[in-house]
Amino acid sequence: MSSSVTALPLPAAPPRVAFRVLGAISASHMINDMMQSLILAMYPILKGDFALSFGQVGLITLTYQLTASLFQPVVGLYTDRRPTPYSLPVGMTSTLCGLLLLAFATDFGTVLLAAAFVGVGSAIFHPESSRIARMASGGRHGLAQSLFQVGGNTGSAIGPLAAAAVIVPFGQRSVAWFSLAALLGIILLAQVSRWYAHHHVAAAARAAKRPMASPVPQRTVILAIGVLLLLIFSKYFYVAGLSSFYTFYVIEKFGLSVQNAQLHLFIFLFASALGTLIGGPVGDRIGRKPVIWASILGVAPFALLLPHANLFWTTVLTIVIGFILSSAFSAIVVYAQELIPGKVGMVSGLFFGFAFGMGGLGAAVLGVLADRTSIDFVYQAIAYLPLLGIVAVLLPSIARPSTVAR
Repeated sequence: MSSSVTALPLPAAPPRVAFRVLGAISASHMINDMMQSLILAMYPILKGDFALSFGQVGLITLTYQLTASLFQPVVGLYTDRRPTPYSLPVGMTSTLCGLLLLAFATDFGTVLLAAAFVGVGSAIFHPESSRIARMASGGRHGLAQSLFQVGGNTGSAIGPLAAAAVIVPFGQRSVAWFSLAALLGIILLAQVSRWYAHHHVAAAARAAKRPMASPVPQRTVILAIGVLLLLIFSKYFYVAGLSSFYTFYVIEKFGLSVQNAQLHLFIFLFASALGTLIGGPVGDRIGRKPVIWASILGVAPFALLLPHANLFWTTVLTIVIGFILSSAFSAIVVYAQELIPGKVGMVSGLFFGFAFGMGGLGAAVLGVLADRTSIDFVYQAIAYLPLLGIVAVLLPSIARPSTVAR
């Protein structure tokens, strides 16, 4: 007597996090944002060499961040429909060109052109690299976005340190040495692009054609996106004032040297990089909304104290502010991706672009304000911006998706 036993299908193994890919894309993000922050760190040098006003200093920031903000949503929308993995090395090449132009600039117009090349490079880089981070996440989207973001924030922190060690003692043309880092970034991104092309382009193209429903009604999506953009405005307008003029602030108020001031800027930006690691993984566990709420509104007391602190407490407060405030962005991006599933590139481009735009606009507006009043007045004025974090109460609570959204 024989019997047959029907074999039950084994449960599918959960997707794994591709840490090597995340490591490569994070390292590339570090290189990209380090080269951006070199511009920021060079402001005291450029101001002296070209006799710039604070308004012109803000215009440099406005140029590269506005260029990035205008192109990123367009790039993201295009790559949602037609994934273009090999655009990543092209974006890094644009940033490399901007760096070389900056090294050999002889007038303010060339500095602005260099800033524009850097902005275009960022516009190409961020949407597709954010998509790759999500694809490599194994479903742990917050963790992946945090690892991706911490690379960028670490690069932003390294820029002032590199400027203090190399550019201040050796001059503007020493910026050209950092083109070696850009070449390394191009090599890394070529490898990442190959992984993307071989494993995910076809699947991503099919997923882009499938309609995916939002977990909340369309009217709620529109309200939530508006709230998120307001939070981005408050965060990046504040960060623009804090970071763009931080070296001038500590030089004027506490009499520090340029190198010492850049070291303090590095401390603030490094604290921001560490904070980036928190927002994504915590959001994976407890939800995005509490992280967004706590990171922006929670920084308000420290921001209000900062303009009245001495040098020691200024350093302490900027560390706390950078750590807490930077945890918001990863949670905001992943939350928005969950609100509008299937549009990873467009959402990433919109929020990265808007963040860049607000940072650039903030630097330009606050630079003009500093010319007409003082840097100290600017720091007192922007201290109230984190209070806008109260609007996070309007965000809907959404359940985390059970499957890996692409």
